[in-house]
Amino acid sequence: MSLKYYLVTLGCAKNVADSEGIGTILQQQGYVPTQAVEEADVLIVNTCGFLQAAREESLATLNELGRHKQPGQLLIAAGCLSERYGQQLAHDVPALDGIIGTQQWTRIAEFLERLRERHREARWRAYVMPPDERNHVADSVVRRAESHTAYLKIADGCSAPCAFCTIPSFKGPQRSKRPGAVIREAQELVAQGVQEIVLVAQDLTAYGRDWGDPDGLPTLLEMLVQEVSNLPWIRLMYAYPGHVSDRLIEVMAKHEAILHYLDIPLQHGHPAVLKRMRRPHKLERIYALFEKLRAAMPDICLRTTFIVGYPGETEAEFQALLDFMSAVQFDKVGIFTYSREPGTPASDLPDQIPEAVKQERWERAMAHQQAIALARQEAQLGRVLEVLVDGYDAANRRTLARSYREAPEVDGYVLVRGQYEPGERLQVRITGAMPYDLEGRVVRRKPRRQPVPTPDVIGLDAIPVRPDRTT
Repeated sequence: MSLKYYLVTLGCAKNVADSEGIGTILQQQGYVPTQAVEEADVLIVNTCGFLQAAREESLATLNELGRHKQPGQLLIAAGCLSERYGQQLAHDVPALDGIIGTQQWTRIAEFLERLRERHREARWRAYVMPPDERNHVADSVVRRAESHTAYLKIADGCSAPCAFCTIPSFKGPQRSKRPGAVIREAQELVAQGVQEIVLVAQDLTAYGRDWGDPDGLPTLLEMLVQEVSNLPWIRLMYAYPGHVSDRLIEVMAKHEAILHYLDIPLQHGHPAVLKRMRRPHKLERIYALFEKLRAAMPDICLRTTFIVGYPGETEAEFQALLDFMSAVQFDKVGIFTYSREPGTPASDLPDQIPEAVKQERWERAMAHQQAIALARQEAQLGRVLEVLVDGYDAANRRTLARSYREAPEVDGYVLVRGQYEPGERLQVRITGAMPYDLEGRVVRRKPRRQPVPTPDVIGLDAIPVRPDRTT
């Protein structure tokens, strides 16, 4: 009888990509996924350890599973919380059997075998995969698609110096996947019928910088366009503002498969706050960047995130953020209150902002952006957009779809009357606009992109060299 696993994914899109990799490996080893906790032999939580709220959610999920764990079941903590805290997790989750970090999940099958062996020997202390067994980057995992949309992680770790962020402390510096591994993964996904590939990394635009290429992302994109037959939508998430190059803009504008959508987390709009954050703080360069993007792609959808209540943020600095939002007119914005993370430079800054002030500023910023978002949405009225169907809202008898303007999970939907199948593509005329969602009427149904066999990728594992670079 096949062993069954139950997998919970918490946190960001990078974790979703890792969870799909974990599931693929386990299924290759004969495990069967289940949505019924009581049927599972293995319970896995791919945790998030980025902010306090995420840590609390991860611990609550692990402890809830632990309280109901049945004899013979194994409870595993994977992901960022495991990487950050290791054996300490065993004290917070007494029922935990194993702890495996973000750089080790490619050995999940071997890890589970060790856990079963320890149980046979009645060794009940939670087992942590030793640090000397970690992989530096998961370059060789075969992907099994779980939906018509898939996240493809092209790098791990981060080399940015942001003062508020803990990620470099437990994930280490940027480590880019070799282009051949990225292309093979994309080909495998397309061969299984995936219609949208979302490229993700902690800093997507730093791709290749760890091997000396300051402009590796556009090179990779052009290789994907060339090497992946019947290429679906490619969406770019998490671009560092200082790394969005002229060549990247040119490549995005040139290739139809690369969506005119870019997520550039800025974190603030006042130079003094950005400087305290250790983020790019020359606003004239940021304004110039958005002018270039909109000149090259007039229909581009721009998304960003901001932090309010950062240490020392004055009322005048907060108002400057609101003014900045008005000036740039972002299509989509995520706003977060500052979370004081132990061990980060920001946690030691003076003038920490009271929680009540943070919350009040968050509410004001959200209300300010809502009016901007509505205006940006209303500008879509009358346009005919291609949309990808995600699901069906039976209660309201409408299809939930997304155009190039809506990223999965973080943005809204294009709401279409009637029922269409997930993964189907439609041409839709936009007839209604709300701050987060659009409404549309189907003009025509498009034929589904057919899966194609995965070709061999030869000679693409070496570090790419641009034609205009010398070695």
